[in-house]
Amino acid sequence: MPPPPLAQIAWVFMLIGMQSFGGGLSAWMRLEAVQRRQWMSEQQFASGLALCQIAPGPNSVNLSVFIGTTLRGRAGALAALLGMLLVPVVVVLAMGGLFARVQGVAAVNSAMLGVGAGAIGMNLAMGVRMTKASIGGRVSAAVALVVAVSIGLVGLPLLPVLLVMLPLSLLLAGYWK
Repeated sequence: MPPPPLAQIAWVFMLIGMQSFGGGLSAWMRLEAVQRRQWMSEQQFASGLALCQIAPGPNSVNLSVFIGTTLRGRAGALAALLGMLLVPVVVVLAMGGLFARVQGVAAVNSAMLGVGAGAIGMNLAMGVRMTKASIGGRVSAAVALVVAVSIGLVGLPLLPVLLVMLPLSLLLAGYWK
């Protein structure tokens, strides 16, 4: 399949950026890049997302650059990044000015809680789908569970957990293959 035109990449990422408020960008990117347009496989996306999550900076920015680069190199990265950020930056600036005027209104605070809950739900749904597609056995599931419990429940810092679990998971993967 030939790579998509730069204008199409920019347009798709502009739509993603306009449709996602309060989070969930990774879920929208997966929906467009993997399911709807089949620009990349589930495995490519999962690998890219994992890389973007450990790289410095916002995951959504990193992921848009990753997808754009995968599709069309540097020009694709720029098209995806500009497409994703252009309209949302303008909207956020306008909404920030409006919110500064109405932030004390109870209905506004309730609406913001609802938007946050929706974003959390989208992220959880994407996590479940990607877990089903990415974890291929008991060893992988055990490693993922240990990492999730260590960071999410116990509250250990990300970097030390990864420094221990990454080599351990590679050793386990090599042992079981």
